[in-house]
Amino acid sequence: MTSSDFDVVTGAFGYSGKYITRRLLAQERAVRTLTNSVNRPNPFGNLVEVFPFNFDDIDKLTGSLRGATVLYNTYWVRFDYTNFSHSGAIENSLKLFDAAKQAGVKRIVHISITNPSESSTLPYFSGKACLERGLIETGLSYAILRPAVLFGKGDILINNIAWILRHLPVFGIFGDGSYRIQPIYVDDLAKLAIEQGQEQASHIIDAIGPETFTYRELVHAIGEIIGNNRPIFSVSPSLGYWSGWLIGKLMGDVLITRDEIAGLMQNLLYTSSPPIADTRLTEWAREHASSLGVQYASELRRRLQRDVAYDIL
Repeated sequence: MTSSDFDVVTGAFGYSGKYITRRLLAQERAVRTLTNSVNRPNPFGNLVEVFPFNFDDIDKLTGSLRGATVLYNTYWVRFDYTNFSHSGAIENSLKLFDAAKQAGVKRIVHISITNPSESSTLPYFSGKACLERGLIETGLSYAILRPAVLFGKGDILINNIAWILRHLPVFGIFGDGSYRIQPIYVDDLAKLAIEQGQEQASHIIDAIGPETFTYRELVHAIGEIIGNNRPIFSVSPSLGYWSGWLIGKLMGDVLITRDEIAGLMQNLLYTSSPPIADTRLTEWAREHASSLGVQYASELRRRLQRDVAYDIL
């Protein structure tokens, strides 16, 4: 690998990062990954160089990016925990952007979220907005992609809805379930990311799929597809949270947070933008109905057990 013919993907052994990496390798691009999981089995073998993030050493971080053409950034955390937090992810991401600028990276493709706002009371959405501003202020060429919810092999939300439908006799939804959600297939997002990596002009794109569901409709559709169409009933957000907390506790995980419930109910996973992807969740789920939700997908397992293979289901 020379100093001027590779791309960098953060988290190439993770979820969206793995799909982006696969597509880059299919185009015969050389790929380097920055990761907190340097001891995790490398599914790409010697095709992908592995470097630690080195957020505590800006010179090393800059060196690992020097010569890269495009940085594909998927780095983030879903919620605060004992050894990771939104504030830490913001600080680290801004260091990453600064290091990319110092290293001469030509373009950054950054994965954000629908409806980010620095005035939001929800750290996920305010943090993503802060990072968008930080990236823009670097002056680098960029593409900011704003997906709502990802689905595909290895996802957590859709898989665990199916898991609950398979294992519990009823399904409780927060409030009336009329808030909307626009899932995008993770490989469609990867395709868009690489297309944007080849552009020069800066863009901000709502990365949403072709189907829009209310949350109630989504749960009903998944249940029907996997053959476990349970009774759906409304619960208060508080009761829904504590029910999710109990399931998470039993599974050694965090199933859902108060902030995630609030984001759903505030319609923050919906936008009026036209879809940019073709793959329909309902069609994909039918193709994978026999495996969808059979195993529980644990966020904490992926975050904390960094020396075992990422569980792409």
